[in-house]
Amino acid sequence: MTRPSDHIDSTPGSNASPVGLGFGGYLRWFWRQLTSMRVAILLLLLLAVAAIPGSILPQRGADPNGVTQYQSQNPDLFKVLDAFPIQAFDVYSSVWFSAIYLLLFVSLIGCVLPRTKHHWQAMRSRPPRTPSRLGRMAGFTETELRNDEATAAEAAQVAEQAVEQARGLLKRQRYRTEVYRQGQSVSVSAERGYLRETGNLVFHGALVGVLITVGLGGGFGYQGQRTLVEGETNVNALIDYDSFTPGRFFDDSSLPPFSVRLDTFDVTYVTPDDGKPAALGQATDFTAHVTVFDTDGTERKETVKVNQPLRINGTNIYLLGNGYAPTITVRNAEGVSVFHESVPFLPQGADLTSLGVLKIPYGLGEEQVGMMGFFYPTQVELESGAYSSNYPDLINPLLTLDVFTGDLGINDGVPQSVYSLNQDKLTKLTGRGTEKKSLELRIGDTVDLPNGLGTVTLDAVPRFVSFDLHQNPAQGWVLFFALLATTGLLTSLFIPRRRVWVKATPVEGGVRIEYAALARGDDPTLEGAVADLVAKHRESLG
Repeated sequence: MTRPSDHIDSTPGSNASPVGLGFGGYLRWFWRQLTSMRVAILLLLLLAVAAIPGSILPQRGADPNGVTQYQSQNPDLFKVLDAFPIQAFDVYSSVWFSAIYLLLFVSLIGCVLPRTKHHWQAMRSRPPRTPSRLGRMAGFTETELRNDEATAAEAAQVAEQAVEQARGLLKRQRYRTEVYRQGQSVSVSAERGYLRETGNLVFHGALVGVLITVGLGGGFGYQGQRTLVEGETNVNALIDYDSFTPGRFFDDSSLPPFSVRLDTFDVTYVTPDDGKPAALGQATDFTAHVTVFDTDGTERKETVKVNQPLRINGTNIYLLGNGYAPTITVRNAEGVSVFHESVPFLPQGADLTSLGVLKIPYGLGEEQVGMMGFFYPTQVELESGAYSSNYPDLINPLLTLDVFTGDLGINDGVPQSVYSLNQDKLTKLTGRGTEKKSLELRIGDTVDLPNGLGTVTLDAVPRFVSFDLHQNPAQGWVLFFALLATTGLLTSLFIPRRRVWVKATPVEGGVRIEYAALARGDDPTLEGAVADLVAKHRESLG
């Protein structure tokens, strides 16, 4: 910054000299910019944009296998995206996302605190003095009380009475009032609508509360997934989860001790008897019947439905996916069982045609054995000869398996999904592209594996259910602040902030009364409110 040569502090003939803000000046300027509402809105939008990469790229906390797979498929790009400070696979804990979050937090606090102080002072102050020229205000109305025989003292008394009656009317309408006198004129100044600014401050304060509680809840909470087959039990311990995402401040000892056993899983489908052919086979209800084992040794029966989670010791258990988990037994050539599990098969459509994988690293000869299969709940044959399912319930179940031998890749140290089979180092023995058909099994069937490897048996077809266990100790507070923010926002939108004045001035032959109002912001009902006040005041004056 420079001063012109004709500045009062400049000496004649001197050149302009730079004047710097200084370190403190720049700090004040930066704080004013950060705590402005414009910057707060910008940071809020920036936070929403910054969350987009977390929904596009796999995140270590939610999908570690997806991150490993992305690394194997794009090794060069992965090094760039994973490097500091990009941290594209840890978006929500990255430096730049945390910086935006904290800046937004500080900006909101910096906006709210000074405004709260100013609002508190304004609420305790007197209504402003009546302007000298009310004719410039909205809804201006002027009337006269005529009495040619009244003296000046009587006219002044009438003016006092008129203003006092107007003050009473305004008080009944919840206005804060104050009487002012200026010369011969007497007036009442009234204002209301401070709840509008209160609601605005409550809204922004509640947003700060949401930010705090979301951060604390995410830091001290956890989220885990567990797939259970009918008859299986989940113990609420880290070792029992299929995947587990702890908060930054989570402590293993805070896991509430309980167990849940999946007894049965019932699904209701639209049947031909329902008279809805277009909706045939659609599911209308999912119910997981579970047994809960508490720490005191008691057990109780509960149900879990979609949008009806089960709450145990602060942990919510949600019902996610479901499907079939064929129980398969594999024996070697000597008849010894080397594999006996209920394998969840992933549904591929509404008819629950499902895809599953078996991996048997040992017990069937020198090479490892993998199997990829399809399960058809109600198997039908298409004109092309391929199989499909035309109904999701178990009416005509069939399991087909393709057998592979070789290296499953499970000893490479790279995590693999249990639902995929890497065929790069495997030799296919059955199915399309080979001389042998895929193995076909119905419930209770036993068929021979190729090359004399042994046998495979389909013992039963129970259902499986995917549960999501979620604990957020601050979720009640998040709901409270969300409702508080909604209430504050509605208050700030629908309560008008306005000032009203009624001024009485003794004149020759009577008293002149002026009415006017001023709105803070848009108030389409302001002139109607003034007209209503005028009518009521005239009625009270007789």
